[in-house]
Amino acid sequence: MTSPETPETLDTLRRVFGYDAFRDGQREIIEHVVAGGDALVLMPTGGGKSLCYQIPALVRKGTGIVVSPLIALMQDQVDALRALGVRAGFLNSTQDFDERRVVEAQFTAGELDLLYLAPERLKLAATVELLDRGDVSLFAIDEAHCVSQWGHDFRPDYLTLSGLHERWPDIPRIALTATATEATRGEIASRLRLEQARHFVASFDRPNIQYRIEPKTDAKRQLLRLLQSEHKGDAGIVYCLSRNSVEKNAAFLTENGIEALPYHAGLDAEIRAANQARFLREDGLVMVATIAFGMGIDKPDVRFVAHLDLPKSVEGYYQETGRAGRDGLPSTAWLAYGLQDVVNLRKMIDGGEGDAAHRRRQAMHLDSMLALCETVECRRVQLLNYFGQPGEPCGNCDTCLTPPETWDATVPAQKVLSTVVRLDRERRQKFGAGHIVDILLGKKNAKVIQFDHDSLKVFGIGTDLRDVEWRGVVRQLLAQGLIAVESDHGTLVLTDESAGVLRGERTVMMRRETERPVAKAAKTAKAAKAQVELPAEAMPIFERLRAWRAATAKEQGVPAYVIFHDATLREIATALPTSLAALGRVNGVGENKLAKYGDQVLETLAAD
Repeated sequence: MTSPETPETLDTLRRVFGYDAFRDGQREIIEHVVAGGDALVLMPTGGGKSLCYQIPALVRKGTGIVVSPLIALMQDQVDALRALGVRAGFLNSTQDFDERRVVEAQFTAGELDLLYLAPERLKLAATVELLDRGDVSLFAIDEAHCVSQWGHDFRPDYLTLSGLHERWPDIPRIALTATATEATRGEIASRLRLEQARHFVASFDRPNIQYRIEPKTDAKRQLLRLLQSEHKGDAGIVYCLSRNSVEKNAAFLTENGIEALPYHAGLDAEIRAANQARFLREDGLVMVATIAFGMGIDKPDVRFVAHLDLPKSVEGYYQETGRAGRDGLPSTAWLAYGLQDVVNLRKMIDGGEGDAAHRRRQAMHLDSMLALCETVECRRVQLLNYFGQPGEPCGNCDTCLTPPETWDATVPAQKVLSTVVRLDRERRQKFGAGHIVDILLGKKNAKVIQFDHDSLKVFGIGTDLRDVEWRGVVRQLLAQGLIAVESDHGTLVLTDESAGVLRGERTVMMRRETERPVAKAAKTAKAAKAQVELPAEAMPIFERLRAWRAATAKEQGVPAYVIFHDATLREIATALPTSLAALGRVNGVGENKLAKYGDQVLETLAAD
């Protein structure tokens, strides 16, 4: 059996991929799979998961079969491997009969190192018979969280993959995902028959990503400020909850000079495909999308991921934000959320599919997301703790850069709860948060007057706080479970925990709603890091290399990162190699790319 510590495997890393050493965790995983063991791998986006099955597939005899749900991205994944000199192919529904026949012939002849398949193809008898005719070195199940039946990326066809072990018991399997709690990991292992597999859990920390969460006032204007002040010309993803919101925000950004494309399931398939292709192939585009977009996106230079609506879970949030900064360079994960987000998601859970146990799980996921939003501690520590890992304050999230104030909000909390009680008991009425706040502020608007609520004893008792502060109080009461939302009408009601607050038996501490100069602090921190990554004198050379790369990628019809990642171009611009041998020592320059692009890179460096 071969070990990654032997010259053959390390030589494959150097020769094919252009790297001198394995990243943390990769060596042990590769060693285990090369030796024929099953593995369940949890590794963050950008952590190098692909190498954990690509290198074993290159070292072991036969073809590695990669099961992936990402049909729209298979061509790009195969193009990237072929650029490295890897013999790769795919079989999916986008191909015609002749194209599939060529790939099948290559597989049975032993002419492929890796073959990508969609999970639904493994249900076809013809595919099973094809695999029996060839020599399979391993099965890699990518995006393994898709087997989690209540996950937002659930794919029913993944449930059939448990049959791989029954049909081919001697072929090692490796299941990989970027996001899973211990419970989800157990579900993956059970559903894929990987109970006896060795589990590898890498650190979930992404130190290059700066996490920032702020109260939502005018989300699209807040987003515009972020992009104009910190991410001008950068590629990024903006996530919205609804299709309508996607369309409106994409149009708004475009009207304000930021080229943005929409992506959601309601768009024509050709438009979706075209927008995705442009995002992958062009520099500096912003994709505004629902969560239907993003899984498997291998674009390394996404500099920011923004959420204009509250994600439903920490897993979803972590996975989506992880699409930023795959190249290890400084990136931003930014979220604006408000009271209405909490109300809407509570209603969606209460009125959603599934049994009571499922709704409880969904509510627990949301509670964890709210705890992350409202924490006064380091965001990164909170994230790592959620996934069962320890962490130290990072110094590079909003709560570290500008520590939030906390205050004793017991009395304001009692005022909100008392208003809900009086409306219910005295008037047999229930209302939403906005109306509760209007009563507390003493606003004599049409609705207040219509229901004679200006005669309530609580009318006008909250003028010591501003509207935005009261909304923050209600939002944080919802986050702490001290008030709830009725699913039918979105009205506020008390919970079992409310009584202790009303009786003065429980103190309620909250974050203070203030204007916090996070952006300035974050920008300074980001600029300092970027300066370390690329000296000022190297910037013109880097831009010249990027221009060459863009022209080459356009000519070949592939994404720019297939040629070289930004991180590789930065190293070239800093090191200024003058020979092919020196260029070959740069990380990310393997044998095939050196032979294919080496002379062009040296000519670009030599140009005035």
